[in-house]
Amino acid sequence: MPRRILTLAAALPLAAPVSAREPSPAAAADTLSRPNILLFLVDDMGWQDTSVPFYETRTPLNDRYRTPNMERLAALGVRFTQAYACAISSPSRCSLLTGMNAARHRVTNWALDYGTPTDAPGDELLLPAWHWNGIQPDTVASAHNTRNATPATTLPQLLRTHGYWTIHCGKAHFGAKTTPGADPRAMGFDVNIAGGANGAPGSYLAARHFGQGSPQEVQGLEKYYDTDLFLTEVLTREAIEALKEPIARRQPFFLYMAPYEEDVRFTAGYRGRYDAQLDAPLNENETRYAALVEGMDRSLGDLLDFLEASPETVRNTIILFMSDNGGQGLNNVRQGTENRDQNYPARAGKGSAFLGGVREPMLVVWPDVVRGGTTCAQRVMIEDFFPTILELAGIENYETRQTIDGESFVRALRNPAALRARPIVWHFPNLWGETQDREEGYGAYAAYMEGDYHLIYTWQTGQLRLYDIRRDIGEQHDLAAAEPARVRRMARRLAEQLREAGAQRPAFRATGLPCPWPDEAAAENR
Repeated sequence: MPRRILTLAAALPLAAPVSAREPSPAAAADTLSRPNILLFLVDDMGWQDTSVPFYETRTPLNDRYRTPNMERLAALGVRFTQAYACAISSPSRCSLLTGMNAARHRVTNWALDYGTPTDAPGDELLLPAWHWNGIQPDTVASAHNTRNATPATTLPQLLRTHGYWTIHCGKAHFGAKTTPGADPRAMGFDVNIAGGANGAPGSYLAARHFGQGSPQEVQGLEKYYDTDLFLTEVLTREAIEALKEPIARRQPFFLYMAPYEEDVRFTAGYRGRYDAQLDAPLNENETRYAALVEGMDRSLGDLLDFLEASPETVRNTIILFMSDNGGQGLNNVRQGTENRDQNYPARAGKGSAFLGGVREPMLVVWPDVVRGGTTCAQRVMIEDFFPTILELAGIENYETRQTIDGESFVRALRNPAALRARPIVWHFPNLWGETQDREEGYGAYAAYMEGDYHLIYTWQTGQLRLYDIRRDIGEQHDLAAAEPARVRRMARRLAEQLREAGAQRPAFRATGLPCPWPDEAAAENR
């Protein structure tokens, strides 16, 4: 499907609230057999940040965390052990809502203020004019203009068109401030609870008005001001209230539940706690992170309890659980020789091209279809949720403005042993603000995963690294010199997909020339 030039408003006001919408008679008849869908997308949760194991064996990190409600989901459904997302939040969330790979939608770093890139400064690279204004709904009048943004037919928009009541709760992070895409209601959600352009809350406390007046303030929760409630608890309460309306109308719902980070309600249970893997007590960052995980899990449990109070509702509800990028890694735990413990045995963390930056915990519950307590090794990328959710909803004939890169994994849900090949492309022509340690996979990169192999290309240096992730999940042994033919073959496939998607490249500051494509770098290194 051809891509067209985006023409949206640079400073349109956020969309007005949508009043209760009764489905038309035709839509009502069409939705009687459609399942409810609850998508629980966690912020910054690594694949090991849970008591549920997502590796071939249980690890010490699985014993650090308390996530009984994730265990509950795993007992009811299927664990995916090869689930991946982008290494940064906004690219993943935009891919999920559009079905596009980040190379195609070009929101390759995190968005916030209109017209303002969020890249760290760099001495050697000129970064491309990526789409720092985020994705935007293709329903906005074309007489206006929003530059550096991508128009799309969004997932909630399509679900709503087919009779779903669509609810957004928590972190959005789809579009920059003052653009239509900053408001989930403009993106196709009937209800928006606390979602905006901010990527984190200014404060987690109602007593501090959730950061009112700060660049990251959480809006729409004013009725809780000056109480002793915590943000995660408030979001869960609001989500449950929002669910009551479609359930009462017997209208299928889509709830996109996206809790923010950190939950101080649970820090006391971890502060000073001894960790056998570290042979030391948890430090303050580790304590706060473990509390975040337990607070998220409590929210999940409260939602499950609400659904299970209505047997008819819970029997007709599909639940999907996923994270938007890898765990905090280097920036959350001890530095130096122990810098990998947060995502161990994977290497590095959020922002990195290594598996610690992109490997995710993923669970799916589908009553009467998925057998509880099962495991699936099907490889899944974040954009795959778009076609999958539409297929789960029974929506087959739909049109989108954008090209869809995602591939449905419904077949794997029906038969977890029926695996298919799923190559994955990552593209980050940016500089992230936390660290530019290229040895740990940070900085501008592209990557490609096919079969057992993971190829990482560093734009600035032209270096190509190759890892056998089945034998070496920690990515400690670079096989590029030993397998040059495989490197050239994978670099060619990566470059072909990047070019087809219209991917942007950084350039060298000294010359202004673009960095070589991966296949060009591979040819030069022969």
